[in-house]
Amino acid sequence: MAKVTLEDIKKAREVLKDVVSKTKLLECTALSKISNNRVFLKLENLQKTGSFKIRGAVNKIANLTEEEKKKGVIASSAGNHAQGVALGAKMNGIKATIVMPATAPLAKVTATKSYGADVVLNGLVYDDAYAKAVEIQRETGATFLHPFNDPYVIAGQGTIALEIFEDLENVDVILVPIGGGGIISGIAVAAKSINPNVKVIGVQSENIGSMKASREAGKVTTYFKAPTIADGIAVKTPGDLTFNIVQEYVDEIITVTEEEIAQAVLFLMEKGKIVAEGSGAVCAAAIINGKIKEVNKNVVAVVSGGNIDVNVLYRIIDKALEKEGRRLCFNTVLPDKCGEMLKLINLISETKANILCINQTRFGNEVALGTQEVELVLETFDKDHMDEIIEKIKLSGYEVKMKNN
Repeated sequence: MAKVTLEDIKKAREVLKDVVSKTKLLECTALSKISNNRVFLKLENLQKTGSFKIRGAVNKIANLTEEEKKKGVIASSAGNHAQGVALGAKMNGIKATIVMPATAPLAKVTATKSYGADVVLNGLVYDDAYAKAVEIQRETGATFLHPFNDPYVIAGQGTIALEIFEDLENVDVILVPIGGGGIISGIAVAAKSINPNVKVIGVQSENIGSMKASREAGKVTTYFKAPTIADGIAVKTPGDLTFNIVQEYVDEIITVTEEEIAQAVLFLMEKGKIVAEGSGAVCAAAIINGKIKEVNKNVVAVVSGGNIDVNVLYRIIDKALEKEGRRLCFNTVLPDKCGEMLKLINLISETKANILCINQTRFGNEVALGTQEVELVLETFDKDHMDEIIEKIKLSGYEVKMKNN
């Protein structure tokens, strides 16, 4: 199968009907209000294994020959494809080895192991894990299962679009996360085949915007600026098959920053009661930050996964609160005298801010004799409240040195 068609995607739907869940499509009124559209969320975070990846992985395994199955399977993955392959292999009694980046969330590593797969950790991003998986495949002769650059995988992911149209026939825009391009390729082929007027928009992390860079260059291009909290789409080089499909079927690719992704994770939790990993929140990030120009349309945003490590979630929420003006971190200097700290605390109390943390020291190269440096973390209502606090502290004669977490 060299080219992916709507018929291939419909065949995948039959393969998957007793394995995957038909996930819910729910309107998010908070996002609808922000964007002046009706925004619906396709909740693949509620899928078995917590991600859409099980669709493509199981469809690929179902189409392996008996000889390929006997050799066992090997895959590289940032975490979600790993779980899909591990579960699919377990269901078929096939030995599975998964290579994941050493930076993969612990929750994804643990879940993959729980399905019986052998896990090897290597490198910082997906591409590093891929290189190691290819090396192991050459040594063992196992059957390699690519996470995105494979027609059966793409067809499996495309079944998401079939479900979207079943629940919302008059969809106008579909927003899809992009890493290597598997999910958007499948969705775009299905969506454009059903209704050529549907607009398909891809969303990438600005830090690893490899598909956007490839599109601009007119060829597959490696792009990496910095790590991303959207580990599920941390792919430095997209596939040639997915690139060609994106070139033909995808209308637009936009990028979002790390702060915008963090903000979207928090937004979905607070406003939508939805737990999304970084890659699953990029579409919401694009909407929240006004990067979708359409108005008065039916917009579907795919929440691709919800496998987020609790420790990572804590740090993301902390960064998002800071971006929204709900957490203020700063340093100031006090005279090293009895009662000076109490004066500052009373001043902050008057502003109605909540003190989360205070660190005080008389030591350090930059702390002058007779003074003490104080670091404070305050819980605030919003940016206006933060500005009021800073102004009041400064008017009271204190220096305010802003601190980034």
